[in-house]
Amino acid sequence: MKRPRYNFKSKVWLYQGQNAVWHFVSVPKKLSKEIRETFGGLARGWGSLPVEVTIGSTTWKTSIFPDKKSETYLLPLKRDVRERAHVSSGQMVNIVLIVRV
Repeated sequence: MKRPRYNFKSKVWLYQGQNAVWHFVSVPKKLSKEIRETFGGLARGWGSLPVEVTIGSTTWKTSIFPDKKSETYLLPLKRDVRERAHVSSGQMVNIVLIVRV
């Protein structure tokens, strides 16, 4: 199966958990539905899917996680990725996402 390349724009947002602050980007609902229909049967623990992500000139491998409440996938952004990509909370970013299954 050829790996589709998904391009989208989304805003970086914060989730403040019990002991930490996490940065995420939500994959748009329509795109999340397409990814779930295409790759959902190949999901790993917690429904995650392995992906390769590019923001600007920064590319890394991670996973996206389904969020039932918003009906989207959530893409976590670790500190080192945010620093390398020069992104912060509230910023709109252009993302290229490839599912790696």
